[in-house]
Amino acid sequence: MTRVLRAQVGTEADVIAGGHVFHAVVAAVVDAHGSSEVRFNLIAELDSAPALPVTLVMCIYKFDHMEWAIEKATELGVSSVAPVIARRTEKHLALAAEKRVERWRRIAHEAAQQSRRSDVPLIHDPMALAERVRAASSATRLVLAEQERSTTLRTALEESIAAAGSEMATLEIAIGPEGGWAPEEEALFDANGWRAVSLGPRILRAETAAIAALSVVASQLE
Repeated sequence: MTRVLRAQVGTEADVIAGGHVFHAVVAAVVDAHGSSEVRFNLIAELDSAPALPVTLVMCIYKFDHMEWAIEKATELGVSSVAPVIARRTEKHLALAAEKRVERWRRIAHEAAQQSRRSDVPLIHDPMALAERVRAASSATRLVLAEQERSTTLRTALEESIAAAGSEMATLEIAIGPEGGWAPEEEALFDANGWRAVSLGPRILRAETAAIAALSVVASQLE
């Protein structure tokens, strides 16, 4: 605020604090002994769009790509991200994921602030895919599958919204690893009530599929 934005008394800004977003004005700028402090007067609380009721179940893939996906998913309003280890997840990434999760949470926190979200997406601890797939859930559970052509994500969402009536539909959307789902994983999803859906005929990278899926969800729910 002081060194980059050159904040001065009277500068207006939006402040995120305690799960709320406020419009504020700088009341004082104190710069002493190499440290700076900016004090605000909070003028009014602002409305903040609620998170999309969506959990992205993302297979762990190259960390730089995954970090980008978490950042953009946060900007788009995802509620939570559940990293999972699939059969085709590279072993060294799976082993390093436990140490990486705190960085993912920090990225989500910073992206939430940047996009003026009053909340921060929950980033779950990494777990085995089978554990997540079998876990009990009241959400509509969808899995993006390359071989699926008859049911699009949009169609499945429309049906879920209609079935929910006046309630807000909650969703889990699983996105496969580089190389796609293994046959036994596709069978696992099917056996546990997940519905296979498609984003269309194009082959997308995992991080692209995550953003495309959230964009479709936002277009239906917002």
